[in-house]
Amino acid sequence: MKPLTSVFDLSGRLAAKADPGLIAGDERHFAALAESLERSVAELSGRLADVQKGPGGVGRAAMERDQEVHRLTGRLRTLRRFGLDLCLGRMVAADDPEPVYIGRLGLTDGAGRRLLIDWRSPAAEPFFAATHADPMGLVSRRRYRWTGGRVGDYWDEVFTADGLDGHAALDDQSAFLASLGGSRSARMRDVLATLQADQSAIIRADSRGALVVDGGPGTGKTVVALHRTAHLLYADPRLGHRRGGVLFVGPHQPYLAYVADVLPGLGEEGVRTCTVRDLVPEGAAAVPEADPEAARLKASVGMVRVIEKAVRLYEEPPAEGREVTTEWGEVWLSPADWAEAFGAVPPGTPHNEAREAIWEELVAILRDKHGAAVPAEEFGRELRRDRELLRDLHRAWPTLDAAELVGDLWAVPAYLRMCAPWLTPDDVRRLRRAEGSAWTVADLPLLDAARRRLGDPEAAPRARRRAAVAAAERARMADVIDHIVAADADGEGAVTMLRHQDLRERLADEGASPAGEADPFAGPFAHIVVDEAQELTDAEWQMLLSRCPSRSFTLVGDRAQARRGFTESWRERLERIGLDRIDVASLGINYRTPQEVMAEAETVIRAALPDANVPVSVRRGGVPVMYGPVTERDAVLDAWLAGQEDGIACVIGDPGFRPVPRVRSLTPELAKGLEFDLVVLVDPEAFGTGTAGAVDRYVAMTRATGRLVVLGRRGDGAAAAPSGGSRVPPHYT
Repeated sequence: MKPLTSVFDLSGRLAAKADPGLIAGDERHFAALAESLERSVAELSGRLADVQKGPGGVGRAAMERDQEVHRLTGRLRTLRRFGLDLCLGRMVAADDPEPVYIGRLGLTDGAGRRLLIDWRSPAAEPFFAATHADPMGLVSRRRYRWTGGRVGDYWDEVFTADGLDGHAALDDQSAFLASLGGSRSARMRDVLATLQADQSAIIRADSRGALVVDGGPGTGKTVVALHRTAHLLYADPRLGHRRGGVLFVGPHQPYLAYVADVLPGLGEEGVRTCTVRDLVPEGAAAVPEADPEAARLKASVGMVRVIEKAVRLYEEPPAEGREVTTEWGEVWLSPADWAEAFGAVPPGTPHNEAREAIWEELVAILRDKHGAAVPAEEFGRELRRDRELLRDLHRAWPTLDAAELVGDLWAVPAYLRMCAPWLTPDDVRRLRRAEGSAWTVADLPLLDAARRRLGDPEAAPRARRRAAVAAAERARMADVIDHIVAADADGEGAVTMLRHQDLRERLADEGASPAGEADPFAGPFAHIVVDEAQELTDAEWQMLLSRCPSRSFTLVGDRAQARRGFTESWRERLERIGLDRIDVASLGINYRTPQEVMAEAETVIRAALPDANVPVSVRRGGVPVMYGPVTERDAVLDAWLAGQEDGIACVIGDPGFRPVPRVRSLTPELAKGLEFDLVVLVDPEAFGTGTAGAVDRYVAMTRATGRLVVLGRRGDGAAAAPSGGSRVPPHYT
């Protein structure tokens, strides 16, 4: 079936590629794909409407309904967003002349014929992983470049002499390099159609243990991390949302906004994304630690473990006994009884939530001393009215607040010395924090550890309220059922079903039970992906380890971009913080940064880190790095905006610059992980000395995908231009 309008838009210099002998088969396939898409959207819309109109249900039924709504909505959104450009390309195998088309999602026609194979399926792997050294059974591969819903170009690659027929552009790198040269936008786009074999291998690696993706700027680490996330959720049922799902941790909010579109475009919308700050409520307002030595002390695993000892000091059973009086008489509550109640707490129970277990054990101990004739519920209710007993429990095992606990450590030197006896007097003074001071970023791991160790103080009261509501609902339904049964004169028919206890339980409205608001980042998660992992301190790693019992991680980073330095190996660092199964995969090709920019950036980083793993750039930009005075900033930007209809620029290092359309203003830290067509780097020498300053300059320079301009405040008002750079011309374009 031939479409009325060609899917291909190949004019001018690409006219030869429009030869029907080259694209007629694709045209027929896209026509069938268009029909299937229309039918799928209609069917999914109908199913979604039916599910939404159906009864909400309670309990598991409600959860399953919500999951189905989420699944249908996500697939519909993807189909409507992409249309025919769901198709990434096609491949032909040596043992089957029929092309196999690869898509963002799998799709079939009305007869069940497979039109698109999901890119994550094993059958699609050769499309991404085949090389001339290992064709993986392929004869040829074609990749499409879509623009406005039409194929604006395509590239062919052949692996055998038999594959030469019917192909127009025998240069696989053309597709890849063309994608690299395109203008950037405010959001990252996925690069499914041009994934390289080394990237594909990492994306498809299994989820067991920790996989480190190590690579310098522009090597595609973030792309790999995002695509790997989508692939794992598709390929590994152990990581599904019912098992905890996947958490993606990025370095900062501008980065998360930049990559926000990638996972939905890959067919996954259920992945939670956050920064380390987002893991605790205090993170949003936290400020940098002013004293580097105090930050170093707080960054250790040992300091996180101080929280356990700090809490234990509040878990001491009374040393003296006393009489407890009830309407059934008096009994003696001894120190041994208190110790027995404390010992009844199940291992791992958070401190505040353990109070209920202790109370229940105390009630059982005292009731046993009275004898079995004492009614349990009435006895428990009376003891709760014993203010002296409740006061003793509060003194022995008080309800604690995480922020107050950590605040006391910094405010009360004696308390800190008791919990961390290895600290020197100078250390204790450095950690002193005035009451009411803002929390720092270095405090966040300790606040998180305290919150997880203490638990929710409202958990037990909430559980009691939920149980009371459920009991009242069951009693109400029992009365209704009894009235219906009594009205059924002969006791026959469907009414007899109401006598069954399991049905009585199901009729109770579980939705009426009060529940607390869940923390979306509390975990546990089945897998955690961490970008810019080299920046995490040992203490911050504990925040993530506590949320991933399976120890299944994907860690993306570059040791040369660590602001605090990273002298050990990845394996040494990760074993120290608590991981054991560790694999390291390296990416050494810089696909993003032009050779001209990378040559200048390499000089900067090697001056501080001679052994830095600097990647090799694969393309030239054709424009040298420009140097000049800061007074040229606006002229540079105005010229670029006037000459470029598309793309994004960024001024890095000039807090006085106010963003304008298509030009952002960021610090070096907030620019990490992002990329821009033009980077204007202002006064880089002001970034500081040592490793941190060199890393900031290196990171800022390598954000450029096209042009880099470095403006300085030297005595003559200009930045020094190394041998490979040039001064900014008067009319820079």
